[in-house]
Amino acid sequence: MPRTHHPRFAAVDLGASSGRVMVGEVAADRLTLHEAHRFPNTPVRVHHTLHWDILALHQGVLDGLKAAAHTGDTTPAPLTGIGIDSWAVDYGLLDATGSLLANPVHYRDARTTRTPDIADTVAAALPPPALYAATGLQHLPFNTIYQLVAARGTPALAAAHRLLLIPDLISYWLTGEAGTELTNASTTQLIDPRTRDWSAEVADALSIDLALFPPLRHPGSAAGTLRPEVLTATGLSAATPVTAVGSHDTASAVVGVPATTPRFAYIATGTWSLAGLELDAPVLTEGSRLANFTNELGVDGTVRYLRNIMGLWLLQECLRAWRTSAGPSALAPLLRAAAETTPLRSVVDAGDPAFLAPGGMPDRIAGACRRTGQPVPRGPAETTRCVLDSLALAYRRAIDDACRLSGRTVDTVHIVGGGAHNELLCRLTADACGLPVVAGPAEAAALGNVLVQARSAGAVSGGLSELRELLHSTQQLRQYEPTGDHSAWDRAAARLEEEPCA
Repeated sequence: MPRTHHPRFAAVDLGASSGRVMVGEVAADRLTLHEAHRFPNTPVRVHHTLHWDILALHQGVLDGLKAAAHTGDTTPAPLTGIGIDSWAVDYGLLDATGSLLANPVHYRDARTTRTPDIADTVAAALPPPALYAATGLQHLPFNTIYQLVAARGTPALAAAHRLLLIPDLISYWLTGEAGTELTNASTTQLIDPRTRDWSAEVADALSIDLALFPPLRHPGSAAGTLRPEVLTATGLSAATPVTAVGSHDTASAVVGVPATTPRFAYIATGTWSLAGLELDAPVLTEGSRLANFTNELGVDGTVRYLRNIMGLWLLQECLRAWRTSAGPSALAPLLRAAAETTPLRSVVDAGDPAFLAPGGMPDRIAGACRRTGQPVPRGPAETTRCVLDSLALAYRRAIDDACRLSGRTVDTVHIVGGGAHNELLCRLTADACGLPVVAGPAEAAALGNVLVQARSAGAVSGGLSELRELLHSTQQLRQYEPTGDHSAWDRAAARLEEEPCA
């Protein structure tokens, strides 16, 4: 007798260093996930501009959907639906025929910081307190509004008929239908988090044409069905629907937090770390702005109140530098060596924009330690320990600040994403925060993506708490209790007390 298939959902999850297509099977008491296809996300520099290779990513998505159409059996298995999530702020411009005008520019490109007048132009039109009161978004030099100001006068922007954020662009190529998903739109700094709609005040002040953006979509809404040529390319035979999910990967990752009570903080870890709380309403106070917290929109009317932290990018860039100099290239032995080094010997501000650009990360970390009068790390193990201690300290600071500014308290910290596999980082975070840490799932973004699709298709029901109960009962999790001398973290924090928040 053939095996009965549960509803199967493909989660297209595009990260800053790789993309993947994951397949989730969902039922009321079942949630499994497996990787159908993974592919690299390698930026390309042309002249002085760093671009995303969006066509290679699109091909990776097609290859992944083709792999997802098969379960290992001899006959293809249909997909119940597809959802797409990715990083935020970046976009592609389309002409009136729907053709892409240029490869999207990478947020790490220096076009918004190469000349100081970009930030000054925005501040002159909307002083920072007014901009924050209107949008609640953390100042980051690559937010979409700064990119659009930097793009003024370019032929591509002049010819643009549509602007599509990265997951919306992939969705458009799959379905032929254009929309702007809300959770990712909220990272543009053009959304009012109170109305959950475009801010005409900000757009008018910065001369940004909101007509470039197609209509807003909410997580769970229909985004079209696969075009015939996509069905041919992927081997899918049915008219497979695409559903808008939390298309900012952090929005999906927060859905994928397996919390059992509302009193939780989350740290979504990957190239970036996003540390904060899930709230019912934005915090738009001046104190929140000065602490550089962001109010991004989440699924089911929630607000992701968080701080962006440089994240595992610091360690990724160190490993890249050491590989090119014949240094250590394997992470596991490096983490074991780091665990044996002196704790909290040196710490840096893991949110410092000085660490944003690629290249020379070990030297930049050493320079930061030197400038703050701390011992310079001696070799890869001490540098790795400096990075992980600094990340744990940044997580503690972000969670403490989020609780203070929002009036909330938490009793558990959830680490999801790739950092959930890093036992040393999880242990250090528990010690730094003085709270139990629940690590996992590592593929929280894909799971959150799948769950929003599954609920829309009727495979599961309920609100976020019910979706999280299913996660908690089906996913492998690990808990770390705080140990050691908490005052040591207080002393380490005091070394950075006078450093500005990033």
